[in-house]
Amino acid sequence: MKVIGAGFGRTGTTSLKAALEELGFDPCYHMTEVFAHPEHVDFWVSAWRGGPVDWDGVLGGYEAAVDWPACAFYEELMRRYPDAKVLLSVRDPERWYESTRTTIYELSMLVDRSPISRAIFALISFFVFGGFASNRSDVVGEIVWRGTFDGRFEERDHAIGVFERHNEEVKRRVPPERLLVYEVSEGWGPLCAFLDVPEPEGPFPRLNDASRMRRGMQVIRGLSVAVPAALVLLLALGALSLIRRRA
Repeated sequence: MKVIGAGFGRTGTTSLKAALEELGFDPCYHMTEVFAHPEHVDFWVSAWRGGPVDWDGVLGGYEAAVDWPACAFYEELMRRYPDAKVLLSVRDPERWYESTRTTIYELSMLVDRSPISRAIFALISFFVFGGFASNRSDVVGEIVWRGTFDGRFEERDHAIGVFERHNEEVKRRVPPERLLVYEVSEGWGPLCAFLDVPEPEGPFPRLNDASRMRRGMQVIRGLSVAVPAALVLLLALGALSLIRRRA
């Protein structure tokens, strides 16, 4: 592990993952890895609860890590990988909150409140990420919503306060020579200088996963209505057919 991302999700971490991998820090761990490897769920939950964990067993093959759940353990990762640099991705707090509330928080609530939505999301995860993520709510719920935000994410001021305190704590706890506070809008320059690598000729990756996530939520909502309706229709047709045969 050479780069430890300490910034919360929705601070451009999807673009940052792509940028780090393009710079040679490949692969980079991200929440999407939990979807692709559901067996990682127990590891992260155990780490959050203070249980014994094998960091190298899960992260040993990765050059970098950004986004949740890894950002919640930046101090543990600093101790485990003392030569790694720490990257704090930041964003305007108000914009960060709105982005988080209308994407990953809304998706979590949609999936967790309905068994049908949960099953549809697990199926989508299988085709998109290659793994069934039916238990991903254990990580997102326990570590992010109930853990980091105390179950109060819907309280804007509280959530933004948690976000800002986390960023300030990272700045206090990480030695300045080991830390870069960074916004993805800054592009290649400061990132490459910090990591001591040459700047690529191509543009910095700008990945808008928010729009993709919102489209996914529309699909889940639509199927959550359509699937039960289709089942009811099939049952009705089956019952009608049975009645006609008996008649």
